[in-house]
Amino acid sequence: MKRFHIHVRVNDIATSVAFYSKLFGAEPTRTETDYAKWMLDDPRVNFAISTRGTKVGVDHLGLQVDDTAELAELAQRAQAADMTLLDQGETTCCYARSDKHWIVDPQGIAWEHFHTLESAPVYGESRQEVPAPGAAACCGPSGKSVAIPVKPAGSACC
Repeated sequence: MKRFHIHVRVNDIATSVAFYSKLFGAEPTRTETDYAKWMLDDPRVNFAISTRGTKVGVDHLGLQVDDTAELAELAQRAQAADMTLLDQGETTCCYARSDKHWIVDPQGIAWEHFHTLESAPVYGESRQEVPAPGAAACCGPSGKSVAIPVKPAGSACC
């Protein structure tokens, strides 16, 4: 079963955690000094916030899947629709180790498709920047290019 994913860049974690906890009627399932995540069942969503990134607002959207077969199905669907698929494979991002790939919609919004493998003690792997317009998350696609972007430590990640 798939779970909708939204990642929002915020200015202040504590203020935002208080707001979203009241909005959702639930405390985050994970909190860090720069990150918080709610795994909600009603609605079925993985909602994450962080202070990572360059501008406040929606950083990226996505679909989280329960197994590798679902992830492969999403990849096949994207390829059948002639979408550029950026296969990142296994990576560490947002305090989790995941297998993932990315697509970018016609407006330039990054969509992450991922299967979480386990929790991780760090936010993400640092990467070197491959410049491209509209680049968002470090773990995500850089514009519509085929190369996986790499950003310096401290920049946005899933």
